[in-house]
Amino acid sequence: MKMRFKDVLISAITGTTFMTLFSYLVSVAENENFSEPERLGQLAGRLLPKLSQQQRWSLGWLGHYGVGMLFALVYVHLWRSGKLKHDLLTRIWLGGVSGIIAVAVWKATFKAHPRPPALSYDKYYIQLVPAHMVFALFAGLGYQMLNRNHHCILNKSEYAKINR
Repeated sequence: MKMRFKDVLISAITGTTFMTLFSYLVSVAENENFSEPERLGQLAGRLLPKLSQQQRWSLGWLGHYGVGMLFALVYVHLWRSGKLKHDLLTRIWLGGVSGIIAVAVWKATFKAHPRPPALSYDKYYIQLVPAHMVFALFAGLGYQMLNRNHHCILNKSEYAKINR
């Protein structure tokens, strides 16, 4: 089955938006900044100190949604190909695996960065796993809603052809 860009885009936007909201809520609860886009912007600004605050902010958000697109691309491929079921338990499992991958990537990023930020790394890593579970749940919901509507349109179109 052919993958549609719209499936990936909607899944990525939905998943990334709700994941970010989750990270902000955990940040408030823990009195610690766990915002992935802010951390990405901070890392970019420390590598390129001549960047303006707006440029750092933009890079952080573009990077965050860009990574969301990559995760959604993999998810949609797995769902459309039938390699993974598109059910609640599979989405939670997929989010957990994605969270573990994210922890490894963030650890490597902080370790490789010449000026990593001061933060509670263990807390940051711990919140990444449920944040990615939220991502997978909502990426799947966006994908499901888009495809449900797509199938309804196809059925109405077929209905119209038959009843001409």
